[in-house]
Amino acid sequence: MKRWLMLLPLAIFLVVAVFLYRGLYLDPAELPSAMINKPFPEFSLPSVQGDKTLTRADILGKPALVNVWGTWCISCRVEHPVLNKLAQQGVVIYGINYKDVNADALKWLKDFHNPYALDIRDDEGSLGLNLGVYGAPETFFIDAKGIIRDKFVGVIDEQVWREKLAGKYQALVDEVKP
Repeated sequence: MKRWLMLLPLAIFLVVAVFLYRGLYLDPAELPSAMINKPFPEFSLPSVQGDKTLTRADILGKPALVNVWGTWCISCRVEHPVLNKLAQQGVVIYGINYKDVNADALKWLKDFHNPYALDIRDDEGSLGLNLGVYGAPETFFIDAKGIIRDKFVGVIDEQVWREKLAGKYQALVDEVKP
């Protein structure tokens, strides 16, 4: 019996080592989302740039990226120039300013330019909660009917866009072409 007790720490160590080893090969950008293939949640929130109230109806009609961002997010600053380039190329991007101070968001958009066709202000994080947002940046792909088709967690840089995301966006655009 004492031999088994002596081997117990070794067995526990081996089990933990296997889980840690497996974790080395997981992609942290591939966080599961229960929202895939479900409608974008209903919301009624103010715009970052003005007093207009935005709703789910405002994001319908075109395939788009919905980018969750914040001025407090260092990674969002890295991603922002790429989003500006994508918007200039015709990619439709809606922004959700997540748990932020609106004055800071306005300054950010003025200083770094605004790639967003719509700026949704989510001060309390209610929309983010309904989307299952872990943090920022996170980007959702929605089709023209407002169905969430995919999600990307992390910084969209030019390589990520080219190698992983451009094809997904183009497939959504191609769905609406006659």
